[in-house]
Amino acid sequence: MGSRRPGRVMACCLLLAFVCGPVLGRVPPDPEEQQEQEGTEEPLLDHAERAEDKHGKYSPRQDEEPPASRCYRCCDPGAPLYPTVPVPQINITILKGEKGDRGYRGLQGKYGKTGAAGARGHAGPKGQKGSMGAPGDRCKNHYAAFSVGRKKPLHSNDYYQTVIFDTEFVNLYGHFNMFTGKFYCYVPGVYFFSLNVHTWNQKETYLHVMRNAEEVVILYAQVSDRSIMQSQSLMLALREQDEVWVRLFKGERENAVFSDEFDTYITFSGYLVKPEAEP
Repeated sequence: MGSRRPGRVMACCLLLAFVCGPVLGRVPPDPEEQQEQEGTEEPLLDHAERAEDKHGKYSPRQDEEPPASRCYRCCDPGAPLYPTVPVPQINITILKGEKGDRGYRGLQGKYGKTGAAGARGHAGPKGQKGSMGAPGDRCKNHYAAFSVGRKKPLHSNDYYQTVIFDTEFVNLYGHFNMFTGKFYCYVPGVYFFSLNVHTWNQKETYLHVMRNAEEVVILYAQVSDRSIMQSQSLMLALREQDEVWVRLFKGERENAVFSDEFDTYITFSGYLVKPEAEP
């Protein structure tokens, strides 16, 4: 018991010296030195003022670009998560390719509204006299005329007969067809026609001048003891492709016209009086 007590006392003294040594070892400053330090030292700033001061030190002006990179503290207000890296600039002219092929022509757009007529311009200067032109065609005159005859007699039968002519006196431009016995109108206008026949004694003479399928005029002679010359004439307004011809009536009565191979007793003529194109 007596040997343990001095050891415990020694341990307590060492523990007290370890704890209180730093506090007791401080030397109080001199009052004069303390006043000089207070006059030269700057007033202490709190944490917020120091952060604003440092942030203002590193913040760029409005007309200046920020530095490429800088350090931030996690406690600074508005601190970016990553450092600012400038965007690289690419020279577009280096990447420009060759000129491509011409594209297809597009569809035509809609027609715009017709604009108002502009004001009449000033008369231009008089031009020079031109050279003489080539001579023109001769004035075209319209003609149509025919005259035909028959030397054979003709008797009626059970059907109508077209009188066919065998003698050609005048046939201008071939407008009268000798095979069909018809005149074809190629020049519209007014025409004059004439039919002459010789009757047969003791027989009736009965013919029509036809326009297309229409009976226009009749040439008729009654039964007589003697034969005579009989005629019929008229004027017709014809259109292009109209047909004019002579038809013998069918044999309900004994009907005939006389002629012989030595003389021409039957004639049919026509000519253009006035073309339709003339005023």
